[in-house]
Amino acid sequence: MGHFKITNLTLNQSSKGFIIAEIGHNHQGNLQTCIEMFKSAKLNGADAVKLQKRDNKKLFSTETYNSVYNSENAFGKTYGQHREFLEFGITEYKELIKVAQDIGIIFFATAFDINSADFLMELDMPAIKIASGDLRSVQLLEYCAKFQKPMILSTGAAEIEDVNRAVEVVKRFNQNFAILQCTAEYPANYAHLDLKVINDYMLRFPDNLIGYSGHDNGISMPLAAYALGARIIEKHFTLDRTMKGTDHAFSLEPTGLRKLRRDLDRLHEALGDGVKKIYSEELGPLTKMSKKIVAKTNIPVNKIIEESDLDFKISGTGYWPFQIEEVVGKKAKIEISLDAIITKDNIY
Repeated sequence: MGHFKITNLTLNQSSKGFIIAEIGHNHQGNLQTCIEMFKSAKLNGADAVKLQKRDNKKLFSTETYNSVYNSENAFGKTYGQHREFLEFGITEYKELIKVAQDIGIIFFATAFDINSADFLMELDMPAIKIASGDLRSVQLLEYCAKFQKPMILSTGAAEIEDVNRAVEVVKRFNQNFAILQCTAEYPANYAHLDLKVINDYMLRFPDNLIGYSGHDNGISMPLAAYALGARIIEKHFTLDRTMKGTDHAFSLEPTGLRKLRRDLDRLHEALGDGVKKIYSEELGPLTKMSKKIVAKTNIPVNKIIEESDLDFKISGTGYWPFQIEEVVGKKAKIEISLDAIITKDNIY
């Protein structure tokens, strides 16, 4: 059975959905907004919050970094200025670590480059995420795996060969990692979610916990993913979907996150243990709607009972229809009137 350890938790198929509120850069570069998001995520049922860490000058080419950025979502005149505006440094991360510890929520981040991985490990982050775009970055995968920290791999925009390659690279150095089905489309078309891949991953990677990173709108698809076996659910999170930024529109607001937590918990209970059983609460309705064997006509005392003497009606206690062979061939101990229930007391 796949499992995944993060902080003091061990997640497996018996676990409730582990919700990661992906904040990314929805904080808009504002520390106080981010702190408010941490608190709201905790209040509304998230198990973890996640940011994204980039060394922008290392990550982007000089041409890309200095390119004019005219997007309505821009926070700077160039793409580099835009990215730097959204980036938190050591001071902000230390403050956020303290906030997370104080409110009791797991905080970690995605490393988009080796410098960022070092940055996060120097802060002793409890886990590290690899984004879909780096599934083919075997150097980064290996570098992060060697930290022996819990790892989560997103697998959007990939074929199974890419997933297999990444898994093989990571597991040479680290066996404690989870694999998330993902579609790198923002927002994702429902027809492109390929939720059945979750089942495929569970068969291919039986030692690893499988999850779902959803860029779809709403909470119905994460619930379907959980029902299929995903036990880590990552959804983008925002305080307000109308805020400036590319990710807000498909993110969950606090109310949506709270509903996701509620419905995942209900679904966890509803799935049960896979053992078919009768609950005591069903016995009353069962009596009201179930047929039993009754006399189809008046049956004289000592008459050998034939199938033609019997009928099936909703009538409380007695023999079930499938038990008719236990009645046919027996004799009436007393006179049994029309519609009377056949019981062990009136036949022999």
